Amino acid sequence: MTHRHEPVLGKDPWQSLGYRSIYDLQTLGSCPTTLLEVPIRSAISKSKPGRLGQIALFSTLLLTPLAPSPAPLSALDQDPRIVRVENGLAGSVQIRGRAPGLFSIEERMKHYHVPGVSVAVLDSGDVAWAKGYGVLDVTTGERVKPETLFQAASISKPVAAMAALRLVEDGLLELDAPVNQYLKSWKLPETPFSEDKPVTLRHLLTHTGGLTVSGFPGYGVGDPMATTVEVLDGSGPANTAPIRVDTIPGSLWRYSGGGYTVMQQLLVDVTGKPFPELMAELVLDPVGMPISSYAQPLPPGRVSYAATAHLSDGTPVMGKWHIYPEMAAAGLWTNPTELAQLAMEVQAAFQGESNRVLSQEMTRAQLTPGLGGYGLGFGVEGEGSAARFSHGGSNHGFKAKFLAFIEGGRGVFVMTNGEQGSALAQEIILAVAREYRWPEPQYQEVILADLSLEILQEIAEAYRHRNPAHIPMAPRLSFPSWIGGHQK
Repeated sequence: MTHRHEPVLGKDPWQSLGYRSIYDLQTLGSCPTTLLEVPIRSAISKSKPGRLGQIALFSTLLLTPLAPSPAPLSALDQDPRIVRVENGLAGSVQIRGRAPGLFSIEERMKHYHVPGVSVAVLDSGDVAWAKGYGVLDVTTGERVKPETLFQAASISKPVAAMAALRLVEDGLLELDAPVNQYLKSWKLPETPFSEDKPVTLRHLLTHTGGLTVSGFPGYGVGDPMATTVEVLDGSGPANTAPIRVDTIPGSLWRYSGGGYTVMQQLLVDVTGKPFPELMAELVLDPVGMPISSYAQPLPPGRVSYAATAHLSDGTPVMGKWHIYPEMAAAGLWTNPTELAQLAMEVQAAFQGESNRVLSQEMTRAQLTPGLGGYGLGFGVEGEGSAARFSHGGSNHGFKAKFLAFIEGGRGVFVMTNGEQGSALAQEIILAVAREYRWPEPQYQEVILADLSLEILQEIAEAYRHRNPAHIPMAPRLSFPSWIGGHQK
């Protein structure tokens, strides 16, 4: 019998040490030794005496420098499925009856001025492949690798939500109790909207708390940076408005990074631990995400792994990136391969096959959609084999998207270091879905209207007089389309 938050033993010895698969060994082997202390310590703490020899063996392997990679084409470069994805990108809207024009990833990166992209694909419950494309920084030319770190932006939210739900299961929080019952260093000011219906943790996780402030611009490197409490009150150097309740909690869905910043303070107040440390303890380490971090700014030992943010014209952001004290809402640094590990844990927990972070019951609650198609952290949509959870992210110069199916062990994760990366990420996801014959997402298909010269002249005349309300509209047909995640 397995116990709460203990790994379920699986297919290879590394799982008996508390990690999902031999992939973790491969990932850790690419880390600098300064990053290995936590995973190895975590494995030791989880292991029985008889396994210490295994840990010593794995630790020796991890700490042994790897031989440099050979220059010739790898198996990934020659895999026909990957090659078809890499050369099968098309716009998300297609004209019915016309074959789509297909482009390579490199062509679309150039089109969108996105210097670097990282992709990971889950198939049949494992990481089928992970590859990097382009460069970390246009000024250095260093290549993107699977372990390259990107800012996850709003994908930080569902990961942080898992930590909050873990504290609920541990009895430190209640989903439906007023958050002011737990907040110590700051209180959410009451307004006429919250007097009779206080804001709860469930409201914060589902974006139904009636809280203001959708997203955050971050702070330039070297600029004065607000503390969490200053962000909450919109005071001091904070560059966003105060986070307040301006709608009756539970009455509607409205995206609020402000709500997740309240949750960040809530978790810190309840545990007494710094937020990055808490996230590593509750989620990142148990799942097997050794390079990922919520630390803002990024610790020096991880800077060499980090991609630089780039503007819409492809030029680097001054100072390389922005810093986000709103860590729960936007502060995670990670890569697609480690995000895939998180999704695999969610998928396994949903099936009752793992409980490293959450139980099966809580995971199923997490993936139950409510207002706005949102669960307890993830966007959730589809039914049956098409049921899936997803999220998008948009920080200054970083864009990311992921989608994973609840059943079948499938998913795709894309992270970019360009301001126009969201459109590119969606095209990559669509190409993966087509190649792997997933039921969703699909291209949006439109019918090309057959308009007479007279109607075209009327349209031109309406635009000439800036009166679009009088533009004649041709009949339209709607077809299934993918709503690209939930992001700031």
